[in-house]
Amino acid sequence: MKVSNAKWAERLDGEMPESLAREVDIFETELTLRKQGKVDERLIAETRLRRGVYGQRYDNGQRHNGKAVQSFTYPSGSLTKGPSTMWDAPGMQRIKIPAGGLNAGQLETLAELAEEYSDGIAHVTTRQDVQLHYVHIEDTPTVMRRLAAARITTREACGNSVRNVTACPYAGVCQDQAFDVTPYSKAMSKFLLGHPDCQNFGRKFKPSFSGCSQHACGLASMHDLGLIAVTRVENGKEKRGFETYVGGGLGAVPYQAKLFDAFVPPDEILPLAQSIARVFAARGEKKNRSRARIKFLIQDLGIEKFRELVLEERKNLPHDPRWTELVADAETFEETPLRPGGMAPLLGTEAFQRWVKNNTRPQRQQGYVVVTIALPLGDITANQLRSLADIARRFTNETIRATVEQNIVLRWISQADLVEVHKALDAAGLAQPGAGTIVDVVTCPGTDTCKLGISSSRGLSAELRKRLNEKSFELDESVQGLHIKVSGCFNSCGQHHVADMGFYGVSRKMSGYAVPHFQVVLGGEWENNGQSYGLPVIAIPSKNIPEVVSRLTGRFAGSRRNGESFKDFIKRTGKVELKRMLEDLARPPADPSDRSYFRDWGDPREYGLQDMGIGECAGEVVSPVDFELAAAERELFEAQVAWEGGQIEQAGATAYQSMLRAAKALVKIETQAVSDDPGQIVREFRARFYDTQKFFDPFAGGKFAQYLFTAQEKSGEAATQDSARYLIDEAQLFIDAAHSCYNRIATPVSV
Repeated sequence: MKVSNAKWAERLDGEMPESLAREVDIFETELTLRKQGKVDERLIAETRLRRGVYGQRYDNGQRHNGKAVQSFTYPSGSLTKGPSTMWDAPGMQRIKIPAGGLNAGQLETLAELAEEYSDGIAHVTTRQDVQLHYVHIEDTPTVMRRLAAARITTREACGNSVRNVTACPYAGVCQDQAFDVTPYSKAMSKFLLGHPDCQNFGRKFKPSFSGCSQHACGLASMHDLGLIAVTRVENGKEKRGFETYVGGGLGAVPYQAKLFDAFVPPDEILPLAQSIARVFAARGEKKNRSRARIKFLIQDLGIEKFRELVLEERKNLPHDPRWTELVADAETFEETPLRPGGMAPLLGTEAFQRWVKNNTRPQRQQGYVVVTIALPLGDITANQLRSLADIARRFTNETIRATVEQNIVLRWISQADLVEVHKALDAAGLAQPGAGTIVDVVTCPGTDTCKLGISSSRGLSAELRKRLNEKSFELDESVQGLHIKVSGCFNSCGQHHVADMGFYGVSRKMSGYAVPHFQVVLGGEWENNGQSYGLPVIAIPSKNIPEVVSRLTGRFAGSRRNGESFKDFIKRTGKVELKRMLEDLARPPADPSDRSYFRDWGDPREYGLQDMGIGECAGEVVSPVDFELAAAERELFEAQVAWEGGQIEQAGATAYQSMLRAAKALVKIETQAVSDDPGQIVREFRARFYDTQKFFDPFAGGKFAQYLFTAQEKSGEAATQDSARYLIDEAQLFIDAAHSCYNRIATPVSV
């Protein structure tokens, strides 16, 4: 049962920080004014997003807490029907957890809110946040107040703002760290939260902190601002500093961060972040959201010019005492254990030994380990949260962190307590082994709740986890440490670009019907802060992805050379051979009556048929368009092979040609009077599909059409390794969007 506002306020009288209380009061007033029609919907959308309140997708008529769960209204042109306003259905509340740090009381607060306002489940994200789904918007002010009383804010958990400041969950206890980045990440989170210089961005801004360069815990390379702890000796004394990177990001087109400065002193990280924010706010794109991230600004300006602008801004900044105050005590910051360290047990059950192997990690402090609680799909129930709070109090000083792999870690566990800790976790259903291994599949919410989802990432991830668990004893040791990451769409919320095997949802047609597919992305690198990104190889029906994993892991285990990494194995094998190995899985089933291909994992309905509208396209043009889109995919594959072989100019030119071919395929649906002239193709495509919004994705709008227009504008420029790589990624997204556009307007044929 929900606790009333009055009762809750009475229970926590005096506990809620005044600043947070005032923020929530303002938000509640804005919601009231919107209900009265006194605030524009566009304004309230950004207001609620900046407080972490999202719209949510349908849930197939399920009910949660006695409330019917229906669809939110999709953007104009959507093919899915739903309630008419934001107020008619539940959504998602994202909760900001700086550096992933939590205590037992906060876990209990999350448990209560999950039970009373959500579906009883809290979801840990790939950026150390927590999300509650199926929360009704009228309940969000109460949720925010109860979080604020536990010293948690939802402010700027979304929107065009500074998102959660993430940090290595092992900071302070990692054996390989330069120093503990925890206090610095908290200082930056506090400094940038609500900062006036961070309120006028065109898009989001994501910072992160890493304690070392060799592991993936902080993923500095894929952040807008990534700071890696380093030290150097000056005048005989060791000094702390940060190797600072800017302009990284995954999303639809991944960018590697550029080195800004090899050594930034601790008392300069906050003014530097402020200066970067000011340059981004002043010069970043505002109108074209597909190019509004700071990575595009740095690409356009070049890192040297960007650095020059930032340093000039820094020179002119008025002094702020918080620059030094917030980091003053960082060097003396130290966590302490609850119980004395001890020796690891020599014996234990087989289940215990399996759990110890992958779910524990020695700390730099002798006698202690970090314990990882593996959360399938990133989910943890309300009762499990309460049990975990009890365990944290019993064995630690409540030193709890969420991780970017959607798990939770307990730090400062005495090795002498491991047997008892395992028993307690097992009783709560939290002792699943295999943390950080191939079994520990990372996934975004996908079509379960996300309005951008194309294919069921959670359904596929659950199936992969199930099959891999069943075969875990048989898996070769070389395969055990691989990483699988799944995204429901191109946006890489599941971080598929930095996985050994990454998958993102796309739609393709078989026998005239839309069929859920996943693009197979290979060659990414999780270690070294996500140092390199994989490239798409081939789109495979969702039902065949488990076989993709089986073939790739089997081939890797059987032909690996001298401790070769999976990334190097993929590079040695090459795109041509990889595609040959998998291409039979992209074909329709031999048995035409097999309807399993038309259903996504975890969804009994046939994919897309209940949501698709009937377009004006005639049936006889289906085959030519399919043929031309397939040819565009072939050309793009040739571009990937050229890039892989170092033929950069050819790669860029072929990627551009593949986009033109896909655009022409769509144009020819409406007119045959189009030549091979790039200018005419782009003009006709713009007039017939962009200006009319026929090409607009229900969720991404005309974002991917802009990739074609930009490619045409830059077609005379010499390609670089980076620009050709970006163009290949953009071409893949444009072709995927062309498939989706055609699926929306084509009339299905009988099968």
